[in-house]
Order: sequence, then structure tokens, then C-alpha cells
Amino acid sequence: MPGRSGTDVANPRLFRRLALASDLSSGHFCTLSQTHTPRAENETAMPRALHKKTVEAPVEASSEGTGARGDNKAGRETRLNPLDAAWLLTESRATANHVGGLLTFALPPDAPPDFLRRLMHEFRRHRHFAPPWNRRLKYPSFTLNPVPVWVEDDDIDLEYHMRHAALPFPGGERELGELIGRLHSTPLDLARPPWECTLIEGLEGGRFAMYTKMHHSLIDGISGVKLLQRAMSTERDKSEATAPFWESAAEGRRSEAEGGPRKRASGATPTIASALDVAAEALRGQMRSVPQLAAAFAKIVGRIGQPGEGLQVPFDSPRSVLNGRVRDKRRFATAQFELARLRTLASAAGGTINDVVLSLCGGALRRFLIDREALPDQTLTAGIPVSVRPKDDEGTGNAISFIVSTLGTDLDDPVQRLRAIQASVQHAKAHVQGLPRAAMLQYTMLLMAPTILTLLTGIGGRTRPMFNITISNVPGPQAPLYWRGAELLAIYPVSIVTHGQALNITCHSYNGRMFFGFTGCHASLPSLQKLALHAEAAVQELEAAFLPTPEAAAPAAEKAKPPRKRPAARKAAAKKSVPAPAPTRKRRIA
Repeated sequence: MPGRSGTDVANPRLFRRLALASDLSSGHFCTLSQTHTPRAENETAMPRALHKKTVEAPVEASSEGTGARGDNKAGRETRLNPLDAAWLLTESRATANHVGGLLTFALPPDAPPDFLRRLMHEFRRHRHFAPPWNRRLKYPSFTLNPVPVWVEDDDIDLEYHMRHAALPFPGGERELGELIGRLHSTPLDLARPPWECTLIEGLEGGRFAMYTKMHHSLIDGISGVKLLQRAMSTERDKSEATAPFWESAAEGRRSEAEGGPRKRASGATPTIASALDVAAEALRGQMRSVPQLAAAFAKIVGRIGQPGEGLQVPFDSPRSVLNGRVRDKRRFATAQFELARLRTLASAAGGTINDVVLSLCGGALRRFLIDREALPDQTLTAGIPVSVRPKDDEGTGNAISFIVSTLGTDLDDPVQRLRAIQASVQHAKAHVQGLPRAAMLQYTMLLMAPTILTLLTGIGGRTRPMFNITISNVPGPQAPLYWRGAELLAIYPVSIVTHGQALNITCHSYNGRMFFGFTGCHASLPSLQKLALHAEAAVQELEAAFLPTPEAAAPAAEKAKPPRKRPAARKAAAKKSVPAPAPTRKRRIA
């Protein structure tokens, strides 16, 4: 039959169902993000798109094109993973599923006053688009397959997608954060390729900014920022000739290229036989991992109601102002720290940078909630995407899972707070690392299933949260980057909030600094900028606890020297500082 592109099967409906079941059983999990649909909060969400991971297959790619707008040619279609598609069902006007990034630059030394206007004019003439920037959603027949697919669209209106804004000069961090909060509150048009980019001028200090947001079904925020970085150069002169970011194609995910049912599903001929083969193999993998999954969840259930240090279990979190219903407007705040400063703290505390990040977030949240007289007696908990290596994985790639950790907000002492976080993270990582790779994927999917169900059913924010806040730490390049002669100064992630999760903290390291993006619900978290200020206070608190001051370090250094090399005057001073028993013993010996 013409136009089927390899999908000629006796029962196409059965094939689609088997293919969806195959994807679901393969255990690929994706995290939530943010996109707005102009729709009332309680309206039922229509299926739109999915999230990060997709399975590429020739799904009814018509040779005549889909022609949703104009006479544009439609490229191959990309079938969405059903788990990704579930995120579209959670969309409402109050809970949008787009993520973004705020990048600030220093203007080139010889930049004319109309530098950004010229840049916009030039970029809008570039008409070549590479995936994922040229993908838009197509909705097949609901009776045959309600899950949408991506189609490649060459008819892209750059005047819509590429925008120009300005702050009243001189624009500071506060004014920039307010603008980003407003831009992040605006829905994406899912009838178009779901991304927007805004160039912002008027910043103080000879700077400008670029804010890009994209639907999480198209690409996750961190991968999107990495795509933007690929359009830059490590040399200023070479960056003058770089093409716009939408001409850079996304590289295939390494994890999807390394065998497994997902690889075979995307490369196999889409017939009933191949679909059954993939589904059967995935089912066999699930059955083999059942004992490990049962043991893992039995350990979680056994920890419920047991106080003290150890494994932090999901849904053992207090209700707080961070975990109610959210509205459609967003707030955004930023903070940044020297990476060397955090490394020094981690070394002194005998931990990792991630431990320090969680500790400073816990300390900042404690201060923020005390100011609002809303600090729960029980500690807040954080959901953390982590890189773990399963016990049966001998490869070099990273494995990603999800853990829950305490934040120690019930502890006033920063040392005790950090130690509690270290113990909690170690127990959680050991719990996940004890699983083989196949079981870990299923474990992560099952662990997050209740949260997804609360969003799908509309009860999110009305029940006890699985955890109180999501905190992510993403490493980035440590060499300076340039874009059209402008040096990249900072990268701030802009993430999502949902019902039951009114605050998200994501940090990104770049060029020797750690940049924090605080994204919150406008109604639930007034004065969000104070949280960023409390983060600095929390770091100073940790430094006072773990790092000796110069005044305290001098006596310690003198005490470490051999006594015979100390001058007499210094010996006399040392005798005065000796505890009482020591001089008593000397008199008896004399």
C-alpha cells in the first residue's frame, strides 16, 4: 500500500498496541518538566507530546507529506515513547512542561550599539533546521493510535521562534530574574516546533542574555543547553563564524545505541513478528529482574516508620508550603559560587560537591521557611537524579537513576546536617547500586509511577509528597566558550514546577563556577530571591564550621612545629596556653 513506509501489516491497530507495550516494558524512564497549555487548571489534558526519549521508526510516513501547515515537506516521523507521552497528560495551564536555560554573555569588545539587532537580522536569514529544532507534533487517528509522533517541518517562522527583548538599563540580576519568570510562565505553541529563544539586552556591566525554552517532550533542558554550547567555540575568533544553534543536530543517545530492546525496536522492520519478538524479550528481562525488584521494594517498605539514620524512603516527607497546588505564574532567582570554594568545603568535610550542594540547599531552605514561620518539625527531603553504576555493569558509561535523601532542615547545626545528608545519600546509592541494570531501570520507573499517577489523576498537591523538592547538579564544560565573539559568562537552568512540587533547584557548573537556578510558583513562594541570598549564608555557615579562620589556623600551625625550633618568646606564649595539668606535672618533675 503506498505511503505506509514499511507499516503494511494485517492489523495496524494490533501492531501499534504491541509496539507501545514493547516501549513500556523496556523500562525507559524520563523525568518531568514544564509546558503551558492555555487551559483551565481542572480541565482534562489532551495528549500532546512526550518527553526526552523517543523511538525512531518509520511510523506511517507519507510520501506526500503531512501538510499540517502549508506545502512543507514532511520528513520521517518519530514515534514517541508512551512513557514520554504520559507527561502531556499532566499538562494544564498551571503545570506546564517546558524547561529552559538562561545564558549571559559579555558583549564583544568592539560590539556596536546595535549588536543584537544585527545578530537577530542575520540569524533570521538562516533557513536550515536540524532535528530536534525542526520537529513538531502530529496527532494520528485517535481510534488507531492516540499517541502523537514527531514530524520534521521545514516551514518554520523564525520571527515567532526567535525574539528580542530589553530590560530598562541598567538591568540587574533581580530585573533579569523577573523577566525570565514571566517568559517561563508563557505557554509554548505545540502546533509549531515547541521551542522559543529570546535575546535580552540592557543588562548592566556590558552584558546581554539569551533565554531558550523547549518542550520536555522535544528535548530535556540540560541536553538543550548542551546543544546551545555545541554552537559555540572555545576560541573567540572562530566563534565569529558559528551558525545558529538550530543548525546543529542532536547526537544520538549513547545508551540507546548500546543494544537492548530499544535499539532493536528502532532498527527492526515494523511487523507483527518483530513487535512480538521485542515484547517477548523485554518481558523476559522483566521476569529475570523480579526477585531484585521485590527485594529492593521490601527494603523500602521495611524502613517505613523507622526513625534514625539510614535509607530515606519515598512518601515519608512532611507537608509544607512547597507541596501544595501551584498556579501558572513562575518566579526565578539565581546564585553562583566559585567551584574551588565548594571543592575546598567538600574536602574539609570528607564528602563530595554533591553533599555540599545538598547541605547548602538544606540550610537555605531552613532559613527561608523560618522567615515565613513555615518550617516543618520533620526534615524536608529531596528527589535527586544520580549517576550510579550497577553491579553487573562493566562499561564506561554512566547509569542514571533516582534517589531520595534527607536535607537535614530539622537540624540547626550545619555539621550535623551535612553528616545526615552524607549518610542518607550513601544508603540510597548503595540501595540502587545493588540492582542489576535491567532491574534498576524498572525500579526507577516503578518508583516514580505514584507521582505520575497523582498528576494524571489531578490529586497532585493534595496528598503527602513523595519528596519535598527536586535538586539536580549537572556538570558542564570548564573551559570558557564564545558565541559570535561574546564570552559566555553564566549558565542558569530554568526548570519546572508541578502540583506538589512548587520549587525546583538545578545547578550547572561551567568554567570554574557553579550556577544555581531557583524556579518556583509565583503564588506559593513570594520573595524567592531571598532563598538565593540564604544559599550564600548557608555556604558561609559551612565554612565557619569546617574551615579554620586565619586567626585560628596560626596557633594550630605553630603547635604543629617541633618544640625545639620555637623561639623562647614563643615558648613562653605557648606555656600560657597549656592546660593546667601540664604545668603541674612539670613542677613535680623539676
